[in-house]
Amino acid sequence: MTTTPEPAPAAGPGTDAPAAHVPHVRRFWSVRRIPAALLAAVVLGGAGLLLYDVAAVRADRSAMAWRRELAHALATRPLDDVVIVAGAAVAVVLGIWLLVLAATPGLRAVLPMRREHTDVRAGLDREAAALTLRDRVMEVSGVQSVRVRVGRAKVAVRAVSHFRALDEVRADVETVLAGAVAELGLARPPAMRVRVARPTRKEGKRK
Repeated sequence: MTTTPEPAPAAGPGTDAPAAHVPHVRRFWSVRRIPAALLAAVVLGGAGLLLYDVAAVRADRSAMAWRRELAHALATRPLDDVVIVAGAAVAVVLGIWLLVLAATPGLRAVLPMRREHTDVRAGLDREAAALTLRDRVMEVSGVQSVRVRVGRAKVAVRAVSHFRALDEVRADVETVLAGAVAELGLARPPAMRVRVARPTRKEGKRK
């Protein structure tokens, strides 16, 4: 579980106790340290190298060979050259990747929980939620094994029942699952998809 404190809003003059309403819940944003560090290292290295070469030229020294070759290649190569097209494609892909990272929150493994207090944010790991739901479904009579996958908007449950009618087991599983999902305290309760089947021969041999 992830908990992030937030500064409480300042109370204005004449403001009474905070109203009993559910605060707006947003997804957790990833800090993305690795992409930011890589981009900063590349920009810093390139800018430092270029600045050093410009300073050397200003000091009446010859420019570095790589800059002379790059300037010559850009001046003489046609736009449909393979190297030019490949370089442009790489630059476009990197640009799109950076835009996607900047516009998406990330941290898909953390589900935001309801905010009972305006200055506290909490999140629940999807694997922990799946384990909790699995344990609750295993308590249903007739359930032999359960597989639970928790997504951002849907919970998929596949249960194997070795006795009792499948419709009865499915109804009990849906009831238990609905209560367990409500107890998780998620801000956006996911939809549920439940499948109940008899054990296959392979599953029966394993038992």
